[in-house]
Amino acid sequence: MQRLFLGCFAATALSLAIALPACADVTRLEITSKESYGTFRPGEYVLWKGKLHGELSPKEAIPDIDKVKPNARGMVEYSSDIMLLMPATPSRGNGTLIVDVPNRGRVYGIALYNSPRDEPFESGTLAQGTGFLQDRGFALAEVGWELGKGAQLPTFVDAAGKTQYVEGAGFAIMRDAGDYFARAQGDNPLKGAIKHTLASGKSQSGRFLKTLLLNGFNQTHGHRVFDGMHIFVSGSGLLPILRSSPGPQSSGDAAPSFQDPDFKGVHEGPFTIGEILAKVTARKETPPKIVMISSTTDFLSLRASMGRTGDDGTREQAIPETVRMYDIAGASHAVLLKSDCKLPRERLDWMPVSRATLLHLDKWVSANATPPANRLMPLEPATGDPEVLAAPRTSPKAVIQRPKRDADGNVLGGVRLPDVAVPLGAHAAQQDPTTFGCALAGAFLPFDDAKIAARYKNRDDYVNRIRIAARSLEAEGFLLPDDAAVIIAAAAATQAVK
Repeated sequence: MQRLFLGCFAATALSLAIALPACADVTRLEITSKESYGTFRPGEYVLWKGKLHGELSPKEAIPDIDKVKPNARGMVEYSSDIMLLMPATPSRGNGTLIVDVPNRGRVYGIALYNSPRDEPFESGTLAQGTGFLQDRGFALAEVGWELGKGAQLPTFVDAAGKTQYVEGAGFAIMRDAGDYFARAQGDNPLKGAIKHTLASGKSQSGRFLKTLLLNGFNQTHGHRVFDGMHIFVSGSGLLPILRSSPGPQSSGDAAPSFQDPDFKGVHEGPFTIGEILAKVTARKETPPKIVMISSTTDFLSLRASMGRTGDDGTREQAIPETVRMYDIAGASHAVLLKSDCKLPRERLDWMPVSRATLLHLDKWVSANATPPANRLMPLEPATGDPEVLAAPRTSPKAVIQRPKRDADGNVLGGVRLPDVAVPLGAHAAQQDPTTFGCALAGAFLPFDDAKIAARYKNRDDYVNRIRIAARSLEAEGFLLPDDAAVIIAAAAATQAVK
């Protein structure tokens, strides 16, 4: 059923500028470029870029927004860079809008869902890749929220005469943009075509989504904005932008590391999704359906275990019914195509799990179809382990844990892609932890020829085991048939097994 918008969006047509009445949260959508993106199963897709203009009440629960000089309507103005990737005829899509939260100003949704196996995409790409999102009919929106990276935030002058940026406005911008594209009538390019809205975020932008949810920004005009959230490799952290700063760098640009383990604002709680959703339900809000993905290196370098236990001991907290948590065994947090890491880079392609779990989330939201059960890696304490980022000093009772590994060096449990279930080496070993990027990327330690020969009779034996693992994972709901075929074909072409 098509949702009706209950706010006051309306519009008058202006060629490339869309004007809305003053009562709206979004006041104007300015489209600066339009181009064809390619042809997919629903037909032609188009890529539009532009700027979203809006205004916020000075009474919003955003630090210092009341210090900003209001406009003639008594509102605080902002603007944000936006991008829309959608069917040329929006009604031919599948009815779901994905609002992808940019990571440090860079698009991530295409890399998360369209990345090919042999040439993994880094953030920022607009390449078609596998075309998965488009073939499945999704619309994708990118909305700038971050200081200096796509959002023109409200400002005020402090007592010392310095300009301060109201960074917390980024949450309200994302809220209002998501609501506008999903619900607004008038000249909204997607009007009438969207039935459900999902938000997607990886790492920094995954922490953005948890913080948005925690602080009540998934609610506007009496309704929920994002029906579902796909949160990737966010560790146990939040995003410290509910503050004002002089810039020019965003307060959400950095994170704790082995060099700066007590970086403020990220690992200060609440740590678990259960704690966050308790705040949501206490406000009488309807929580979204949430799928959370963690990689192996998140537990080594980003304190991901605190996202399961909180900051007291090793007892795991209950996972809410509206949440699914999946650990991907042997996966790395980041892809570094060019690096000077000391060990060979981890190259496990875990985007097949992104694709499969996106479809589960979409069906969970649209048809209440229950997704696969939580699939986690077993953990063990890592106290004093130099390969694992220790607990912050603000959490003296916390016990950081790491995934348990087998005799080959591969982690146990979790979602096991065929390359891990039928290994040619040890996946996601720790790199030099003093190099932040390498510590997030992890290492792949290949087996020597003798070990491979002892494990597999010949290439046919290896490919057959890969095939069995792929079909098993497909039956469990974590691998799509198209991706299973690609994985099997890659195994058949490997030169590692003779």
